[in-house]
Amino acid sequence: MAGIHLIEREQWAEKPDVWQGEFQGGAYGADVSVVFYTTDKIGGGPKLHRHPYPETFIIRTGRVLFTVGDRKIEAEAGQIVVAPANVPHKFENLGPGRLETTDLHVAGAFSTEWLEE
Repeated sequence: MAGIHLIEREQWAEKPDVWQGEFQGGAYGADVSVVFYTTDKIGGGPKLHRHPYPETFIIRTGRVLFTVGDRKIEAEAGQIVVAPANVPHKFENLGPGRLETTDLHVAGAFSTEWLEE
């Protein structure tokens, strides 16, 4: 059937044993892109940035501190955080241990404006 795609782990994962990597769905006719994020580093996480679309974060493992606009939000495994379009946001691993998130971008390709280095 046309339009069906099976994407193998080797096509998106950076390492075979860690859920870390990216998938941009536009090439497959999907208006979604996904970041599979993993860090063991306490304080680790992406710097302040924003997108022209909302971003939804599914916390799979660990504890995390989000900054979304002027709000600080602590979240843990099983919770979901949504950052609105055009609102600066970042997050960091609170520990102890590994943080794993699945980050959904409602766009066929990533569009990110980095606000911190």
